[in-house]
Amino acid sequence: MSHSTIVPAAGDVISGHGEARVSMPQTHIVPAAHGFAFEVKKDELFRVVDLYGEQVVDFAAWVQGTNLTEKLSMDYTRYHLGGVTPAIGECLWTNKDEPILQLVDDTCHVHDMTFMSCFPEMYAKKGIKNHRSCAGNMAEVMKPYGMSSYLDATSPFNIFQNTPNYSLKRLGSSRPGDQVTFKALKDCICAASCCPYDLDGFNGGLVTDIAVVTGLTSEESLHQGPG
Repeated sequence: MSHSTIVPAAGDVISGHGEARVSMPQTHIVPAAHGFAFEVKKDELFRVVDLYGEQVVDFAAWVQGTNLTEKLSMDYTRYHLGGVTPAIGECLWTNKDEPILQLVDDTCHVHDMTFMSCFPEMYAKKGIKNHRSCAGNMAEVMKPYGMSSYLDATSPFNIFQNTPNYSLKRLGSSRPGDQVTFKALKDCICAASCCPYDLDGFNGGLVTDIAVVTGLTSEESLHQGPG
């Protein structure tokens, strides 16, 4: 089950670095440490927003009608990009070597394609039981689509994660209102996890809510981001 609250007027929520004129989008508020799954049709756009800053979002996607077998792949994406952070206009790729999403807007420009999702054993080995995890969130929200275990969670695209700052305990790279907008190149199922990792100062030392905005058009996605 996805954990989110729908806010009809997206423009009332998205106010970080310039605001797009919106018509019929829906803003889903994803509670801190939880996940949200949603469907997107080919050519539709959606946006992921860090409402409060320094909150990492684990993101994954699967092609509709493939029984979760064709999915967003960080390995294939790194190969095509020749690097680890996509630029505006570049695509994310599936394990069938086909583009699934195109990055059309980005106000943060710092993301990660190398880290796995946090998982239950990671916390258990630190002596913390029953802690929420991104892998667990993915399995929870993707259960209606056939995912049976967190072990089936795919390697994520870690939105807003500044991996070079890992040793500084400062993975978060985003400011309040920072956002990324994607265009779907295939009918797909997407999942976003508001990373629950709240140890050692990560995620700004306090896990916070994020927003997912669906139903955007190409015109609505365009705005002036920060330099």
